[in-house]
Amino acid sequence: MKDIICKLLVIGAGPGGYVCAIRAGQLGLDTVIVEAARPGGTCLTVGCIPSKALIHAAGEFAKVSDMATGSDPLGISLTRPAIELGRTVEWKDGIVSRLTNGVAGLLKKAKVKQVDGWARFRDGKTVAVETETGVQVIRAETVVIATGSVPVELPFLPFGGPVISSTEALSLATVPDRLAVVGGGYIGLELGTAFAKLGSRVTIVEALPRLLAQYDAELTRPVMKRLAGLGVEVLTGAKAKGMSKKSDALIVEAQDGSEKKIAADRVLVTVGRRPAVESWGLEEIDLDRNGPFIRIDDQCRTSMRGVYAIGDVTGEPMLAHRAMAQGEMVAEIVAGERRGWDKRCIPAICFTDPEVVSAGLTPDEAKAAGRDVKVGLFPFSANGRAMTLQGEDGFVRIVARADNHLILGMQAVGQGVSELSAAFGLAIEMGARLEDVAGTIHAHPTLGEAVQEAALRALGHALHI
Repeated sequence: MKDIICKLLVIGAGPGGYVCAIRAGQLGLDTVIVEAARPGGTCLTVGCIPSKALIHAAGEFAKVSDMATGSDPLGISLTRPAIELGRTVEWKDGIVSRLTNGVAGLLKKAKVKQVDGWARFRDGKTVAVETETGVQVIRAETVVIATGSVPVELPFLPFGGPVISSTEALSLATVPDRLAVVGGGYIGLELGTAFAKLGSRVTIVEALPRLLAQYDAELTRPVMKRLAGLGVEVLTGAKAKGMSKKSDALIVEAQDGSEKKIAADRVLVTVGRRPAVESWGLEEIDLDRNGPFIRIDDQCRTSMRGVYAIGDVTGEPMLAHRAMAQGEMVAEIVAGERRGWDKRCIPAICFTDPEVVSAGLTPDEAKAAGRDVKVGLFPFSANGRAMTLQGEDGFVRIVARADNHLILGMQAVGQGVSELSAAFGLAIEMGARLEDVAGTIHAHPTLGEAVQEAALRALGHALHI
């Protein structure tokens, strides 16, 4: 094949990679993107989007299941429902297909050349791509590494048979009767909650003292209450050791040192993700590392001139929206614009039941940084819209400097609070103060009123509590 020569080469078409390529194309850069699978990456094809589809389906099934018991507070009753998980997966796959086709169309619209295959570095400017028709050599002035991440595999619980990762969990044909989840982070809890709603008997095993350790205990308390209501068994301070000889149970070392077996048809391992840095020939260019991740500066430049890295391969937080923002920034830098990474916050969301969202500093983080703060918390039990949605268990919290009332962080837990993340991020990025949020008219009746009330409460004069 004839070598391809381009201005910008993007390796990986996940959220960071495809956004980088699209923006570069819009700016008139001769851009090539290489992807071995479908465009969209883990997030779109086997992560964020399909998991939210399953979570939604599980929530709908749980609603009608409650109605079938005759105890629904809305007065709705029906016969016992059933779910065909295969049809649910087909619906989920349809959404994924529409979105991956949409990304491919956007790349084409931006005049980005797409090469399907696995890229391997020969040097900092050249890669060889294994395609269906042979090896395609691509030479570029600038290269962006956007290879993403993959699930961490435990040596004593290798993937295969009853042991699955989140990827396999999202494509199961039937609901497992008994599901053991190893890892109490957001992935494990999102999927564990969904399968509990679908009818699985779920046990969550977490080595740390509590679940969702990345969020403070006040935020996660309503989530723990809901897990108990769903009948989910939670084992904290417990360590998974491996499968039983018959592969029908997970062996766990409990907090007191005793060993127990957890009967399980499937064992879902969600102990984190690691950067996808293998099999790309990165040893040929010897980039500086930050642990397992590629080290970058505030413009996503690596230790080699003309080579950038974005997204999960560069470290925490491993979030699609962080990768997208980095990808857009890098494209503009390559096009000659002055850009740098000066984000005040990157919202993080856990799509459990109820949902959890956090942007900026929590009260503990602010105090640990030596800040004197004001904290305003408004419960959804005093919000009319939350009551009508049967979502009264939760709150909105605002953290602000005590001296000038600059907002440092905003958090919430409750039904549908993920949609408040945009308002949280905007307030922090715009440098809003408590008075700005308190003085903004929030529509009634909405969950957003709790944001205004939290600001009012931090100022000492909440109106509805």
